[in-house]
Amino acid sequence: MTGLRFECQPGCTNCCRQKGFVYITEDDLARMAKFVGMRPRDFERRYVYRTRHLLRLRMPRHSQCHFLREDGCSIHPAKPTQCRIFPFWPELVDSKREWQNAAAWCPGIGKGKLIQIESARGQAEEMRAAYPGMYR
Repeated sequence: MTGLRFECQPGCTNCCRQKGFVYITEDDLARMAKFVGMRPRDFERRYVYRTRHLLRLRMPRHSQCHFLREDGCSIHPAKPTQCRIFPFWPELVDSKREWQNAAAWCPGIGKGKLIQIESARGQAEEMRAAYPGMYR
């Protein structure tokens, strides 16, 4: 494989609507808190669930992400690393099958300019570094 095609499609929020958690880093927490005008401690209390090794956004009952609106992500300029790197997550970049599975619900996969595989793998490495508890 020499590269992958991806271009986020206008108005699409399919990645935000998938089941699963949004994991964040300490840097993400600080950046998001600042963006919404809160102290990190208050932001964490309201929006974050902390485990021994990971932080993740709390998900409202029967709903999607707190920050997802009709017109997209309300914190887009400060969104978490996991969201920013999508779809260049290690599990997608490292597996043609998983990449194709994601393409079933992500209309941007397969579109746009060819992204060199080294660039995609670099983003996957950034994801691994940001979330060492998830990727060993």
